[in-house]
Amino acid sequence: MSCSLIEGLITERPFVLASGSPRRKRILDGLDLDFEIETPGIEENEEPGETPDEHVVRLAGLKAAEVAKRRSSGTILAADTVVFLDGVLLGKPADPTDAARMLRTISGRRHEVFTGLSVVRCSDGAKAAGLERTRVLVRELSDREIEGYVAGGEPLDKAGSYAIQECGAALVSGIDGCFYNVVGLPVVRLIRLLEELRGVPR
Repeated sequence: MSCSLIEGLITERPFVLASGSPRRKRILDGLDLDFEIETPGIEENEEPGETPDEHVVRLAGLKAAEVAKRRSSGTILAADTVVFLDGVLLGKPADPTDAARMLRTISGRRHEVFTGLSVVRCSDGAKAAGLERTRVLVRELSDREIEGYVAGGEPLDKAGSYAIQECGAALVSGIDGCFYNVVGLPVVRLIRLLEELRGVPR
């Protein structure tokens, strides 16, 4: 699918990315899409008993709704990404010590990355939401490798404490699923949601 066809699925302008993530911005830039950025201001808390898929879809929906209420027109895109392992959600680390802990946890093991997406059409409140899941295998990491990676600062604003599209690529042995989901914005899932929203009558 060409980028022009993605543009054609956006039924109401402006197209707004409700995220401050530089990774998501780079993906949309790479698709040559015309978009604005407006960062939502919500708490990314975890609800008791919430599954990872419920968690990311709920937060993506809250982010999209929070930005949509500020506008009379436009299409809002929001996303939320977490790493899931051993029944625990691994979001962004609190500090370098927490980042090192997460990396030790995922070292030599396979985990799942969940991204929830939400798109909202501001003029009538129509919305579509979806989920992508990818399995990622991380190679065995030495304490020295973990310390060096954390010292470079890259893990500090990443779910699971690594960036697969940057230096963190050296940590990953393989993936099963969408690469862009691990980065934080599954492109094919976005296309499907824009198609769904396009089919909703105004």
